[in-house]
Amino acid sequence: MPKRITPLSDSQVKSAKPQAQDYKLMDGYGLFLLVTPTGGKLWRFDYRFGGKRKILAMGAYPAVSLAAARQRREEVKQLLANGVDPGEARKAQKQSLEQLADTFEAIAWEWYNRQLPVWSTTHAATVISRLKRDVFPHVGARPIADLKATDLLQVFRRIEAREKIETAHRIKSICGQVFRYAVATGRAERDCTADLKGTLTPVIPKHHAALTDPKDVAPFLRAMDEYTGSFVVKCAMRLSALVFQRPGEIRWAEWSEFDLDVGEWNVPIERMKLKKRLKEAPQRSS
Repeated sequence: MPKRITPLSDSQVKSAKPQAQDYKLMDGYGLFLLVTPTGGKLWRFDYRFGGKRKILAMGAYPAVSLAAARQRREEVKQLLANGVDPGEARKAQKQSLEQLADTFEAIAWEWYNRQLPVWSTTHAATVISRLKRDVFPHVGARPIADLKATDLLQVFRRIEAREKIETAHRIKSICGQVFRYAVATGRAERDCTADLKGTLTPVIPKHHAALTDPKDVAPFLRAMDEYTGSFVVKCAMRLSALVFQRPGEIRWAEWSEFDLDVGEWNVPIERMKLKKRLKEAPQRSS
């Protein structure tokens, strides 16, 4: 006749002291507390499957209470009742989680978060929005090591189909950086986007209008003075002519950045396009 085991109490678990060797406190139905010489209190489940005796780790006390350990025991017993080895089920779950961590999207987020300290806010927002809109929905859930050049080509072709040729090239560059990061961290063998060289529709360069003759500057400034649109836009154009800053920096300028007494405008490094290079010497416009 099987020996009857008296279930443990919370006080017994809490007051259990370490001894010279490991010892067990049995709770019944396969669950026991393993007390180690270093003071560790580890929940274990003793079971048989396929004619073999096995031990399953169930967590450590006090992170896993007696009641929680018993709940886990019941879940494991249900698996056994359904003919499932709980140990193998846990291995499969762990493998699934590892594969999830190695998807293109997971690695892209990891790479993206590492770049944030050296990127401007606007550039960071552009990069992640492009990945979310055009890449993640199609290949984000797949392990990055399984992706091939043809998979990425389909992604870029969709972007081209929207007559966004330049965007397709930019996203290809972003994906290439993600792949190279994956290679460096041991999650991929190579950057497969390198095989797509010459496959995308070439970008036709567009030259932005610019004044190249000094005699054209005066008419331009007069036209600026005669501008009848928004007062804010007119002020921004005048400020641009004085400090020669990018439109984005002028648009996002704040009063706290200006020292009118000395005639200086200190642009925060966080908003500079080249903030990595200028980390030690923030750009100053006056």
